[in-house]
Amino acid sequence: MPYVALITGASSGIGEAVARRLAREPDVHLLLVARREERLRALAADIGGTVIAAGLADPATPARIAEIVERERGALNLLVNNAGARWATDFADGGWENVERHMRINFEAPVRLVEALLPIMRRTAAGPLAGSGGTSVTAPVAIVNVTSTSARIARLGTGAYSAAKAALAAWSDSLYLEERRHGVHVANVLPGFIVTEGFPQAELRASRRTRWAVSDVEQVAEAVLRAGPGGVPEVYVPRYYWLGALLRVIAPRLIRRGAASSVVTPDTNSS
Repeated sequence: MPYVALITGASSGIGEAVARRLAREPDVHLLLVARREERLRALAADIGGTVIAAGLADPATPARIAEIVERERGALNLLVNNAGARWATDFADGGWENVERHMRINFEAPVRLVEALLPIMRRTAAGPLAGSGGTSVTAPVAIVNVTSTSARIARLGTGAYSAAKAALAAWSDSLYLEERRHGVHVANVLPGFIVTEGFPQAELRASRRTRWAVSDVEQVAEAVLRAGPGGVPEVYVPRYYWLGALLRVIAPRLIRRGAASSVVTPDTNSS
């Protein structure tokens, strides 16, 4: 039986890289979700898969996606909640309206999608061993939420984004505890400075002192495989960014001082 994977925000950036990486595995069927149908169709023509053109902020979208998954495949082994967006501004300027729109796309949308797809994933986990048709991408059935290092360390102008991603990361931890007995693994992937089409990270890449801090979408795609099919609970990209999260707990003054001295905010995926 094929290994079925659904990726949101698949039309570019991290989502596209994850889709291309999974497509290299044998006997994988991809469900590609994003708003830009033309780009999704071009990707599907290249690597295969089912195109689902949809805006995840629409409350009706999760049920529609679940119906397509049920009709087309009848199973779901991997859900990658990657689609997200960031609008950098101070709270005094953006106010609650900016917080709300971040929460809607970066927290509410993936939570609603999990709610719609979880019954299918539980049923998949309870059935024959995932990947028994020969794929090397095997158990467990998994949900991977692409959050951000901003979920651990907030930076200038990213308060609303950090709040939404922190909510998603914390919810993921609880969901893991709830779903492990049903055979559904839940993991977080936390990218830092990632080079994408919309965020070239030119300033960081131009300096030898900061070039080390920048990664590419292919590294995030590998992290998704480690977190989902690989069963790792949390993966930072680059890996050493976990040190920042640790320092946030044991030396918060140091982290605040460092964040205050930097005007660069972490670019992230927007799909």
